[in-house]
Amino acid sequence: MGNRRHERIPAMDYRQYRRARRLVRECCNYDNGQCMVLDEGDGCVCVQSISHSLLCRWFRVAVLPLDHQLETALYHRLESRRCSECGALFLPGSNRAKYCRECAARMKRKHATERKRKQRRLCHALGAEKAL
Repeated sequence: MGNRRHERIPAMDYRQYRRARRLVRECCNYDNGQCMVLDEGDGCVCVQSISHSLLCRWFRVAVLPLDHQLETALYHRLESRRCSECGALFLPGSNRAKYCRECAARMKRKHATERKRKQRRLCHALGAEKAL
């Protein structure tokens, strides 16, 4: 397996480990602490639930993306930014991004509302007394 690319396995701190451990229950191969994929009749403990590093490939590909902030903290440390609104880590889509996905939608609505209010206030069709 010399041509297989070696991936860097990120190590987690305790908070990240706890978040990952909660996520393990979302895995379709998890059954009461056992891994159904590794089970060969005598039961096998889910390695992801007892490890402080990401060992299970299925967890990395299918389950970890459910928690965007944890995935960003583990795999995109250098490219990640903090949201200006809530402080969560996120992976920006451009160099101008300053909000995470959840806050971006809310802030877009807020700024559109402010822009429209200003536009209505400055509209020449309305008299000064009507604009107030």
